[in-house]
Amino acid sequence: MKPLSNPSFALCLRPSFNHGSRRAFAANSSRQLPERGEGPTPKAPSNPLLDNYLKRKPAGPPRLARGDLAPSSIFEQDRQRREGEPSAPSTTPTGEDDGSPKRVHDPAALAAVLDPDPSSRLRWERKKTIRSIRHRGRIPRTLMLKRTERESLSKSHFFKTSIKKLSPLARQIAGKSIEDAISQMRFSRKKVSQDVGEHLEAARNRAIVARGMGLGEAEGTKGEPVVIETKEGKRKVVEDRTGIYIDQAWVGRGPYGQGLDYRARGRIHLLRLPTTSLSVVLKEEATRVRQHEERQEKRRNRKLWVQLPDRPVTAQHPYYTW
Repeated sequence: MKPLSNPSFALCLRPSFNHGSRRAFAANSSRQLPERGEGPTPKAPSNPLLDNYLKRKPAGPPRLARGDLAPSSIFEQDRQRREGEPSAPSTTPTGEDDGSPKRVHDPAALAAVLDPDPSSRLRWERKKTIRSIRHRGRIPRTLMLKRTERESLSKSHFFKTSIKKLSPLARQIAGKSIEDAISQMRFSRKKVSQDVGEHLEAARNRAIVARGMGLGEAEGTKGEPVVIETKEGKRKVVEDRTGIYIDQAWVGRGPYGQGLDYRARGRIHLLRLPTTSLSVVLKEEATRVRQHEERQEKRRNRKLWVQLPDRPVTAQHPYYTW
C-alpha cells in the first residue's frame, strides 16, 4: 500500500470529536489513578549476574594493614624486649615459616659500629651539657629574643629583572605591614611588582602556618592598643601585637641568562639577561613595641650634657714643660 502523499487528504482521516464524545473523553481522563499500595505491585525483573555480584561483594572497604618494623631490622629485638612480646619466627614473603634459624642481632657486635668509642661520646655529651649551662645558666640576649619573639625569613625565586629595578621596591616595602606592602605592589606601575606581590603573599602564608604569626585575633592575644615611635621617627598606633610587618628587605644578584639581539647584515649579538631575588624578614608588631620601649628607656637614662664637666684637674706643673 502506498503512503498518502496529500497532506490535506490525511487531515480528513483524523477522527472528529462532537460535544458528547468530548464530554466522555474528559470524564475518562479525569479519573484518579489508583494509589500506591492498593493494587498488586509488579515484581522487578531478576538479574542473576547482579545477584551473584552482590553476594560476592565484601561488606565494607578493605582494612589497611598497619605497618611495622621488618623482622630483619636491628631495632626489632629492642622493640619486642621493651613491649614484652615474644620474638616472631622467621617467615617467608608468603607468610609461611621457612624453618630457617632467625637472625639474632648481637648488641656487642652492633655497639662496635653504632658506638665505637664510648669514652669520646661521654666527653662530647659532657661538653655539650656544660656549654648549654654556662654563664651560670643565664641565657644570652640573642637566644632569649629568639625564644620569645617570632620571625620568618623568606627568599623568592629569581625574577627576570635587574638589581637597579628591584632595589626601589625593596626599599618601598621595608618597614610596612604585610597587608600595606601587598596593596602597594598591587597598584604599582612596575612590571616586577606583580611577582613581588605574589612572593609577599606566599611569605605571609608561610609565616602564619609555619611560625604561628598573626593569630592574635583568633587566639585572643591582640593586646591593648599602644602608640609607638618607629626607628624612622614616625608615630604609629599598634592595635594588634601579633600583626606581621616587614622588618628587612634586600635583593640578591642571580645567574645571568642569554638572549639574542638580531642586528643588520645578518649579525646576532648575545644579551646578558640579569635575574634578581628578593629576601624579606617578617616579624610581629611586638618586636617594634619592645624596640620602642628600649629607646624610651635609653633616653630616660641618658645623662645631662654639660660644657665643662666637674672633674679633678691633674698633671699641673709650676713651670712650662717645653
